Amino acid sequence: MEMTLPELDRRKTQAAVEAALEKYRIYKTVAFEEREAMVTASYTARFHGATNVTGDSTARTAIHNVDVRRARQAYCDTIETIVSRLSEKEQILVTERYMKDDDVFDYKVYNHVFDPPVSKDTYTKIRTRAFYKMALALADRGLINMDPLASSRAERKKLG
Repeated sequence: MEMTLPELDRRKTQAAVEAALEKYRIYKTVAFEEREAMVTASYTARFHGATNVTGDSTARTAIHNVDVRRARQAYCDTIETIVSRLSEKEQILVTERYMKDDDVFDYKVYNHVFDPPVSKDTYTKIRTRAFYKMALALADRGLINMDPLASSRAERKKLG
C-alpha cells in the first residue's frame, strides 16, 4: 500500500496555520474570565406551557468555568506538542514569529533571531515546510479542515 502526502495550496495552508497560531496566542495572553453564579432571583413572565422546568444556574456556571478552561489548556498543549516535533530551525521560526509577541515581523526573525542570519528565501522555505507539517498534524487532530487547503490539478496547471 502506497501512501502519498497531499499537495496543499501554500497560501491557504499558511492562512489556516496562522489562524490556529493566532488562537493559541490569544488563549495564552488573554486571561480567562470566570463566570459567577447569580444569587438573586429573577422574575420572568411564564406563558402557556410547562412551568415545572427548573434550571441550576450554579451548576451551569461551574461546568462552563471548568470546561472552557480545560479546552483552552488542551488546545495550547496540542499546539506546543506539534511545534516541539518540528526541526530546530522550524521551531525557532514558529516560536519567535507566531507564538510570542504580536509585533514580531518576519525580517526581525530572519535577520536577528537566527544565528547565523538567513536570507528571506531560506526563511520562506523553512516556514513553508514547517506550515506543511503543522497543517498535517492539526488536520490529524481535527483542528483544521484539509479539504479547502488541497490544491486541485487545475490550479497546479494554471500556476505552471
